[in-house]
Amino acid sequence: MTGTSMSKGGNLPVAAGAVRVELGWSGSPGGPDADASALLLGADGRVRDDGDFVFYNQPQHASGAVRHLGKRREAAGTTDTVGVDLTALEPQIERVLLGASADGGTFGRLTGLRLRLLDAATGEELAVFEMEATTETAFIGGELYRRAGAWKFRAVGQGYASGLAGLATDFGISVDEEPGASGPGPSPASSPTPAISPSAPSTAPASGVPARPAPAAPPVPAAPPTSPSAGTPPRNPAVTAPAGGPGPRLVKGEEQLPVDMRKRLSLRKEQVAVSLRKHGAEGVTARVILVLDASGSMSFLYSKGVVADVVERMAAVAAQLDDDGEMQAWTFASNPARLPDLVLGELPEWLERHVRVGELTLFRRKKPRKGLLPGQVDMRAVGIQNEEQKVIAEVRGYVRDHPAAAPTLVLFFSDGGVYRNKEIETELRAAVEEPVFWQFVGLGRSNYGVLERFDTLPDRRVDNVGFFAVDDIGDVPDAELYDRLLSEFPAWTREARRLGII
Repeated sequence: MTGTSMSKGGNLPVAAGAVRVELGWSGSPGGPDADASALLLGADGRVRDDGDFVFYNQPQHASGAVRHLGKRREAAGTTDTVGVDLTALEPQIERVLLGASADGGTFGRLTGLRLRLLDAATGEELAVFEMEATTETAFIGGELYRRAGAWKFRAVGQGYASGLAGLATDFGISVDEEPGASGPGPSPASSPTPAISPSAPSTAPASGVPARPAPAAPPVPAAPPTSPSAGTPPRNPAVTAPAGGPGPRLVKGEEQLPVDMRKRLSLRKEQVAVSLRKHGAEGVTARVILVLDASGSMSFLYSKGVVADVVERMAAVAAQLDDDGEMQAWTFASNPARLPDLVLGELPEWLERHVRVGELTLFRRKKPRKGLLPGQVDMRAVGIQNEEQKVIAEVRGYVRDHPAAAPTLVLFFSDGGVYRNKEIETELRAAVEEPVFWQFVGLGRSNYGVLERFDTLPDRRVDNVGFFAVDDIGDVPDAELYDRLLSEFPAWTREARRLGII
């Protein structure tokens, strides 16, 4: 059955619960390719964060409601498809913008450019929109939008000469070009590789397509600002180690730290020692590994220095638990990346170079990002999606390949958005027999999924996972933070030792 033929600006109701949106075209050998994408917009006509952009480098929304399903090439031409489950879209989402970008040329070099709307359950064609293009390198083909509690489809046909970067900027995503980039309107064939971060509020209307891109906000800085606690009294100035008990350990390189940071570290090490004694773990040692979420929704916590402050506070845990005071560290989003080891005497430089939020590569560039400092990870390869299971697997591999006399404590920080529940559970269940305790800390967002439920999951010889969440970790005193952070690790060490795991 042939669907309704749409003209630009036309609309029709969508009765299907889930749809497929198929971008189709024909092209000559050596001509451009095209890629379908989707932007999930709120009532203000903008994305909430980078996670609301679904395209080839981020093929699934965290809710699972929108997915990039990929290309199919046949004799008649090529199609690239996005799937949208309208029943699973979050209530805050008012529109799903259906876009496309051209790679290696303009849309005018493609023939038979069209957008088809299909019922995902039956495959029935609901609508077809034949589009015309000339010099555009990005296109909004159509949009799905809520109206009076129901969903409708509108044929848009709006083109951009500035490529996917220009389209993304229009709806609340700012594009950071590499140093040395010049001139507006990049195209996939010639532009430097951009990164994406949330931009400032826009005056874009809540419905329809804006006439021109809103100005992008300054990019999130790679180097976080000074820790919120710098230059201020430590959170627990009165805390001291009880008489007769072992106090904080002295760590090589500690004397190299700035005076304020050294004072904070000393008091925090004392508090870690106090917390360990409270839980019957006096004198315990452990290798400490730090894991930092760098997904798009974490941008605010990085830019405000919250993550830098967390790392400084965790350095005190490593200084007290680990014989050499060093921490291995990973960052992750769509992919994991190992960071250089955190050596205590180099803490200020480490914070500046390596506490960085994820960046999103719009175009398929493989050249290293310019301007990286020694040891810095190219965050474009890390991306912005939540894929906790990948970094868990990589840390497990590291522990297996680098056995240590002491058990390993993993301090894992995330703001939620967990959706790979089955894969995460598989990794953590497999890790039960390994000398590793996984302490997850939620940084106040939501949807921690299996991480929050893991304590209640049956059929494990020992509970190897701890979890707690806080609304604003910067407001949690050191005494409370370390007590919660170390509340389950000592009991695990005793039970794991009894069972021969450590």
